[in-house]
Amino acid sequence: MWNMKTVKTFTAIIYVGFKEMDTGIVHTIGEARDICQRYVDEVGLCVTVTPTEYIYTNGNEPGCAIGLINYPRFPAEEADIAIKSRELARLLMDAFRQNKVSVVMPDRTIMLEVQP
Repeated sequence: MWNMKTVKTFTAIIYVGFKEMDTGIVHTIGEARDICQRYVDEVGLCVTVTPTEYIYTNGNEPGCAIGLINYPRFPAEEADIAIKSRELARLLMDAFRQNKVSVVMPDRTIMLEVQP
């Protein structure tokens, strides 16, 4: 016997690079996993961690995409998922000393940025 739970679909994807802009130190996917694990343990959430590589003008770096969904095990309002995605993005941004991190949602993309 099995049960089916349904929630309204909402997704957010955090895009973060691993190379510190001021030192060149390159962080790892393991560090990203650890940060995500601590965060989800605190707030009751499920995320995905997908390695990626960023190719940009005059450079490149490894990084990851962190996915959040309205997971039926931890159902939430869209606003709550959006808030959690920004909180987690800030944790990753600070840990990896990034100047910018993007959070992509169905209707908007937010770029968090360090103030000069």
